[in-house]
This record gives sequence, C-alpha cells and structure tokens, in this order.
Amino acid sequence: MFKQLRNKFLILNLVIISVMMLFAFSSIYLITYNDVYKNIDKELHKISDFDRKPMGNPKEPQIKISNEEPPEERSISFVLITDSKGTIINSTSIFEMDKELLETAKNTALSKNLKSGKFKLDDYYWAYLLTQNDSGNKITFLDITSRQDILINLIYTFLVVAFVMLIVIFFISRYFANKSIHPIKEAFDKQTQFIADASHELKTPLAVINTNVDLVLSNDKATISSQSKWLNYIKSEVERMSKLTNDLLYLAKMNYSDIKIIFTTFSLSETVENVILTMEAVIFENNISLQYEIEPNLKITGNMEQIKQVVMILLDNALKYTNTKGKVKLNLKKHSNKVILSVSNTGKGIPKESIDKIFDRFYCVDKSRSRDSGGYGLGLAIAKAIAEQHSGNISVASVPDENTTFMVELPITN
Repeated sequence: MFKQLRNKFLILNLVIISVMMLFAFSSIYLITYNDVYKNIDKELHKISDFDRKPMGNPKEPQIKISNEEPPEERSISFVLITDSKGTIINSTSIFEMDKELLETAKNTALSKNLKSGKFKLDDYYWAYLLTQNDSGNKITFLDITSRQDILINLIYTFLVVAFVMLIVIFFISRYFANKSIHPIKEAFDKQTQFIADASHELKTPLAVINTNVDLVLSNDKATISSQSKWLNYIKSEVERMSKLTNDLLYLAKMNYSDIKIIFTTFSLSETVENVILTMEAVIFENNISLQYEIEPNLKITGNMEQIKQVVMILLDNALKYTNTKGKVKLNLKKHSNKVILSVSNTGKGIPKESIDKIFDRFYCVDKSRSRDSGGYGLGLAIAKAIAEQHSGNISVASVPDENTTFMVELPITN
C-alpha cells in the first residue's frame, strides 16, 4: 500500500515537473525563435533596400561585387530580378553564385506563393523576401543555416537537459517521498499494533468473564455466597478492563490537541512530597529502601493532577521492578532553567534493545510480571504524553542487572 502511495507521489511529481519544464523550455524556444526571425526579416529588408545596380547582359544572370558597404551582417545573400514570366534578368551578390543554385532558389521561392518564407536547399537553409512590381519580381535570399542550426541545437540541448533533470529529480523525489511516507507508515503501523494489542489485552479478561459466568449459570440452584469465588473473578477482570479502557481514553484525550487543559503555577516540590507520602508505606511493605532528595520551592506552570500522575507512575514502576531489598531513589532539583525529576531503582534493568520501545503503548519488558501486577504497559506512554504536553521530555537510562533511571525535564517558572 505504501509502495503504491510512493509511486503515485513520484509519478504525480514527475508529471508536474515535466509540464513545468515543457512550458519553460517552450517559452524560451519561442522567444528565441521569434527574436532570430525578426532579425532575419530585418536583414532581408536591409539587403532588399540596399542599392545594387545591374550589370552585363540582362538576359544572363550576372554577379556584381559592389564597392559599397553592405549591411552589418555578412551572411551569404543575393538578390534576383525576374520579369513577369519568372525569368531571371539580373542577379547581384558580393559572392560568386552558381547559376543552377540561383534558378533552383528562384523556382522554390515563386512556387510557395508567399511574400516571405524559408526553405532548405543542399543542406543549407535560406530565407527569402519577395517584392513584386509591374515589370516583374525582386527576390532577396539570405543564408540562415547558422541561425537555424542554433535553433535546432537549442531543441537538442533542451531535450538532453530535460532528460538529465528528470533522472536527477526522480531520485531526489524518491528520497523525499520515502522520508515523507515514513512517518505515515510508522503511525499506521503503530495504530495497527495498538489495535492488535488492545484486542489481545481485552480478549483475556473477556474469556475469563465468559468462563466464570458459565460456571455460575451451570449451578442454577446454588446461592450467591457459594458462587462468590467466580463472582470475585468476574469483578476483578471487570476492574482490569475498566482500568484499561480509562487509560486508553486518557491517552486519546492527551493526543487530541483541541482539548484545553487548565494550567496553573504550583509548587512541584510539595506535589512530589505528597505523592511520596501516599506511596511510602507501600514501598516499605515490599521491603524496599526509599531515599529522596527534594529541592524546596521549585515551581512550574502546568496541570498539578497530571504531574502528580507522572510521579506516581514512575514510583509505581520502580516499585514493581525493584529487586527484593532493593533501593528506590528520587531526586528533584533545578538545573539551569529546568526542573529535573529523576527516579531510579535497583534491579534487573532494561535490555538495550528495549530502551527505544519502553514508552510505546502496551510494551512490557517482562510480560508475565506486568500481568501479575495488573499492568498493561500504558503507564509510561501516559507519562511521556503528559511530559510532552508540558513542553518537557522524559528519558530512561539503564544498566542491566544494576539499576534503571527515569528522568523528567520540565521548564521552571521564575
């Protein structure tokens, strides 16, 4: 699908550029053509008006070499004088001309029945101007081979340039087409993966609910208390599904830019301390050591509830993946014009190949452990979306089998 889209883009691009080049080159050629033939016409009129006196026997064409200055352009030219029947009675030129050439040129010009024009004779191009009077015709001829060659060479030059440009433009267009389509393809792949992952995550609790409902229905004479085990399973899976759908809706709202979120200036130091107080007991119950260092009076502008959620996600994530009797460290400090929140924990760490995927939706380094803890791999995706919405960013660094550190950078309010 994306290959076809790229090819359509390439074809459309090449067609547009080809039409533009055709228009540009045609315009240049027509302007040059008109300019060349205007000069030829002017030169023909100058030669025709130039004073040449006939000499010799009027019955035989003669060539006159004039001592008078000819026109500026010294192209080969000659003038024929004919009677009313078309017989040459005189010819003038500064060059010696072949009689057969004069006769052929005269017949060709008269056969066209036009006052001016051009023709090709013995690999040479000639332009002529025909002036009629009562006694006959005066035909002025001018060799335009060099100028005609220029126009022909101009066409060949345009064709070669167009061919080379189209080849170059094809490769450039293909490069930029691939770059343009890549984010679309990536977004499409992520959406496809997201739908597949969401369907997979919903499939399991739905199967559990369906199985337990069947068990309850199979004992139609049993009391509710005797079926409490299956009902609790159903309730547990419903709660898991509710949490999943709420997180998905939350992410969808976060990614919808038209939704206005109320930002206020608040103390990040106090917010982080309050989150630690709510989670401190849980951390100690899991036999984990908690160390924190919070710089006081650090204020930011944002949504306090969302920032609180980021801190809770990072602490909860650290709690899940810290080894037994491990340590969790939290630091909040000011650095330049930013506030930096870092949460680190000891433990297995994150493999190198998973670092770039850790903030993707539904991505879990340890699938089994995530399911046991009730997670779906959406927490870090939510934390990243919130950080970016607050003009900040979130990153992770990990040393396998030692520690993992998540770092959030947010702009500080002065």
